[in-house]
Amino acid sequence: MPPRRARPARVQACPPAPARPSSVPPRADEPLLPAAPAWLALALSLQAMACAWAAPATQAVGSALDRPAAQVRQIDSALLQSAAQAGPQLIAVGERGLIVASRDQGQHWQQVDSPVSVGLTAVRFADAQHGVAVGHGATVLTTTDGGAHWLRRLDGRGVADIELAAAHDDAARQAAERLKADGPDKPWLDAWMSDAQRITVVGAYGLALHSDDGGQHWQSWRGRLDNPKELHLYAVRQRGAQWLIAGEQGLVLVSDDQGEHFRRVDTPYKGSFFTAELPADGNLLVAGLRGNAWRSSDGGASWQALPAPLPASFTASALTPDGRLLLANQAGLVLQAQGDQLKPLPLPTVPSLTGLLPLPQGQLLALTVQGPRVLSPSPTARP
Repeated sequence: MPPRRARPARVQACPPAPARPSSVPPRADEPLLPAAPAWLALALSLQAMACAWAAPATQAVGSALDRPAAQVRQIDSALLQSAAQAGPQLIAVGERGLIVASRDQGQHWQQVDSPVSVGLTAVRFADAQHGVAVGHGATVLTTTDGGAHWLRRLDGRGVADIELAAAHDDAARQAAERLKADGPDKPWLDAWMSDAQRITVVGAYGLALHSDDGGQHWQSWRGRLDNPKELHLYAVRQRGAQWLIAGEQGLVLVSDDQGEHFRRVDTPYKGSFFTAELPADGNLLVAGLRGNAWRSSDGGASWQALPAPLPASFTASALTPDGRLLLANQAGLVLQAQGDQLKPLPLPTVPSLTGLLPLPQGQLLALTVQGPRVLSPSPTARP
């Protein structure tokens, strides 16, 4: 088992990161963003604002796992990380356990009761009723009524036991024991719902779990992944029998048999990939640090760069109903893949983006560090 870098004994209740790139601290050999001081200043300022609303800094993340989310006065300026369509309404999640719903496609939001106060990083829905939300403290929440009520299915206090039960050799057992000793300090960074019952979650230090019964029981997928360094896993996608997982240090894992077996594919870029997509044309798409976006049309055997107009890290992506590929970055731009280029959409200027969701009539729900925005492409709008 490779040596692990030093880390604090516990994680504070206040999450440290505004967007997925900073949800987990970079490793010592991970390249930083081009303008690191400005980026760090942004992260620290957002952390300070979040902590002003949260519990005292001396409380460990464990207390936030058991404390329902506090009421937020201004949802329009809340830091949301991810959104999903749940039938006729939208559900979004964010910092300090915040869950909100909109019945008018993002024009107005109402807070929904949440059983936790840890930051939530991703939300997915399989249909209008069944959804999952994941986040810090290895929290997994599920809903069976369209997001009206949420049940905590799992958190970091149970993940170590799952990994220990699945350990098949001394190295795996040592990793599981270390996980238990660390406490519930590992975040999930993405989730996927194949249907109303099958849920897959991925996160920090190579953690990956799967449930076939809506989150009641879980099995470890670590043994299926060629990830001996336990690199962070930032994104998971599925289309039919094909699965795609993207992570730090250029990690890309692909399965062609419903996730039973994964193969690691080499990529030209060795920085983190924070998002990924499986377009209908069979391509693989990964994107992340410094505006790096790469596409493969042969299952990862070769890759083509999609040049971006500036080296801002990509934080989110989406596929529109008509098949267009969109990428969102920390500069507040939404870019569309056109041939072998990424071109900014003609949208109003917005702050740094944390999430993106296509809406009907060509609109977009943009989640920013200053709250959600509904954007309408306009020929006269400047990106």
